[in-house]
Order: sequence, then structure tokens, then C-alpha cells
Amino acid sequence: MDSHGYVETLAHRLLQLGIVLFLIGLLTGFVAPTLTNPRMGLASHLEGILNGLFLVLLGLVWKQLSLSRITLVTTFWLAVYGTFANWAGTLLGAFWGASAFMPIAAAGHHASVAKEAVISALLVTLSLAMVTVCILVLWGLRAGATRLDGAA
Repeated sequence: MDSHGYVETLAHRLLQLGIVLFLIGLLTGFVAPTLTNPRMGLASHLEGILNGLFLVLLGLVWKQLSLSRITLVTTFWLAVYGTFANWAGTLLGAFWGASAFMPIAAAGHHASVAKEAVISALLVTLSLAMVTVCILVLWGLRAGATRLDGAA
């Protein structure tokens, strides 16, 4: 597949995954009140919706990025991991009542050390992933760069 086709494919996947995550976020809203920590359930609902929108937005600007193929792939997978881990981490926190990294939303709740460690690992790694994605996207949108598909 040529570079242009590859860029198009990744852009389309981001759009698809964004809509899927948006839908998952909506569905999470139905179960949020029934979770151990409903406030964290609401956070997960909102994370799914907002992160889904982020993936859709990323899919729409994807063709404008001036990045190498390996950097595009890296950015793609970091974005997918970061957005889905954000939804999943807050949902697990809502199920388990985890609070270590979310003391305001999880006030009064506590989970086992192992469960807190899982949530903490997700939140730290997704944060690093999303900061990296934003830096790479900003770099890819720099003025005067030549896009991967050869357009100026």
C-alpha cells in the first residue's frame, strides 16, 4: 500500500474507533449509577465521550500531519491506547472504588492495593501516551513541512 493509502487507512480507523469509544461512553452512562462509585462512573462516561471525540478529531486532521510512517503508526497506537485506557481506567476505578490517583472523584472509596496499582499504572501510562500524542501531532502540523503523501 502506498503512503497516501496508508495515511487514509489510519485516518479512517481513527474515525471508526472514535465513534466506537463515543458509543461506549454513552452506554457507560446507563450503568454509572449502579457502580460502587457512581461519581467515578460518571467520570468514565464523560471520558468515553470526550476521548471518542478526540479520536474523531484526530482522524479528521490525520491527513495534514507531516510525520514519517513509523511516527504515524506510533502516534496512532499511543492515541488508541491512551483514549481507551482513560475510559477503562476510570470505569475500573468506579467498579472497584479505587481512589489513589483520583481522590476527589473517589472520595470515601478505597480498593485493594493490587487494584489501586492497576488503576495507577493505567492512569500514569495513558497520561504519558496522550502527552506524547499531542506533542507528535503538534510537530506533524508544523508550518512548511512536507506531508508523508508528498503534498506540501
